[in-house]
Amino acid sequence: MTVSPCAHQPPCPRADDRDREAARSVAAHPEQGWSLLCNGIVVFEDTGELLPDGQVIAPHRPAVA
Repeated sequence: MTVSPCAHQPPCPRADDRDREAARSVAAHPEQGWSLLCNGIVVFEDTGELLPDGQVIAPHRPAVA
């Protein structure tokens, strides 16, 4: 899946960039626990991610001390 280029200035990080989670939210559904970022990533409240190519990133919430 190709995601259209970001129109924000400065542009949001791409889905394959290290800081991809810094992209702006374009749709938020907190009642369902997810948001869609400008770069096509779906982020979940447990910190898991679904990338535009279908790859799943497991939750990576920091460990509680």
